[in-house]
Amino acid sequence: QVQLVESGGGLVQAGGSLRLSCVASESIYTINAMAWYRRRSPGRQRELVAQIKSNEDTIYANSAKGRFTIIRDNAKNTAFLQMNMLKPDDTGVYYCNVDLGDDYYRDYGSYFASWGQGTQVTVSS
Repeated sequence: QVQLVESGGGLVQAGGSLRLSCVASESIYTINAMAWYRRRSPGRQRELVAQIKSNEDTIYANSAKGRFTIIRDNAKNTAFLQMNMLKPDDTGVYYCNVDLGDDYYRDYGSYFASWGQGTQVTVSS
């Protein structure tokens, strides 16, 4: 199965910046979309923050528009999330995931990789 490893989180003051990285393990599967999600607190569902498709089209949550930028490096199976002008409300555990398409669904029953450990982002006021 494809493994995901997130990094780059930390503690930052409001107005600061962080750059998150997500590396997907090499595999025979084509990575379609790559996306970042956030879980603000335990017990809450993950919410989509940003997504980038293979054609570079992007989608952002309203809260992320104008402040966050998602980038992918296909050669390295890596997605980045550049987060600027951070707010305390951005605090949470950030996870990435990838859409691996029909072949992965055929082999594993899901279009998506298993969730990684995530990376904690804490924004102080």
